[in-house]
Amino acid sequence: MARNDPPEPLTLYLVKRLEQVIRARMDEALRPHGLTTPQFTALTALRHRDGLSSAQLARRSFVTPQTMNEMVRALERHGHIERRRDPGNRRVLLISLTESGRALLRRCDPLAEAIEKDMLGAIPEERHPLFRRSLELGYTALSGPDHANA
Repeated sequence: MARNDPPEPLTLYLVKRLEQVIRARMDEALRPHGLTTPQFTALTALRHRDGLSSAQLARRSFVTPQTMNEMVRALERHGHIERRRDPGNRRVLLISLTESGRALLRRCDPLAEAIEKDMLGAIPEERHPLFRRSLELGYTALSGPDHANA
C-alpha cells in the first residue's frame, strides 16, 4: 500500500456497517406488524427460554434494562407477553410469550429469514458454516470472562 492510500476499514467497522443495514432492513420489514427489531429479538429470546426476568431479557436482547422496561410495557399492552410473580422471589416478575406473541413470531420469522437469505446469498454456500463460526468466535473473544464487565 502506498503511503497516501487510505487504509482498509477495520473489520470492526465492516461488522458495524453490516449490523446497521440488517437493523434497517429488519425495522422496515417488521414495521407493518407493529414491531421493532429489539422487540422481535426479545420475543425470539422468550421463545427460546420462557420465564425470563426483565434484566435477563434485556441482556439477551442487547438493550439496557431501562429500554427493556419500556419494551415490556408495550409488548404486554399489545398482548404479546404476560408477566407473573416468580414463586422463588416474589419481587421478580417473569415474562412469558402469549399465544398472540407466538402467532406474531410465526408471521415475522419468514421476514427475518428472507433478510438472512439475502445476506448469505452473497457468500458461497460452502462458506456459510465458516462465516457463522467466525462470528461466534469473534463474539466469544470479546465477551469472554476477561471482558464480561467491559
